[in-house]
Amino acid sequence: MDKVVQAKRDDATSPAFEDILARLTTVVERLESGEMPLEESLLLFEEGVRLSRVGAARLDEAERRVERLLHDDGTTTTFAEVGEKENEHP
Repeated sequence: MDKVVQAKRDDATSPAFEDILARLTTVVERLESGEMPLEESLLLFEEGVRLSRVGAARLDEAERRVERLLHDDGTTTTFAEVGEKENEHP
């Protein structure tokens, strides 16, 4: 399967980065309130760690995409061109 198509499919099934960040903010605020029982706090902390990891992975992928698009000489390429180059056989 084409990597560009796969990336779009993955994006469609996972939450947007902004949604991850919003939920993580809510989790942190609830944890900082200190008004929950220990077990609930632990569950929220686990969710926060998962959200943090997913968000970091999304940022890393975005950075890789930008790096592939930008060349040292200041020119750019499109995602379609990147996909074509990745599918070329030597």
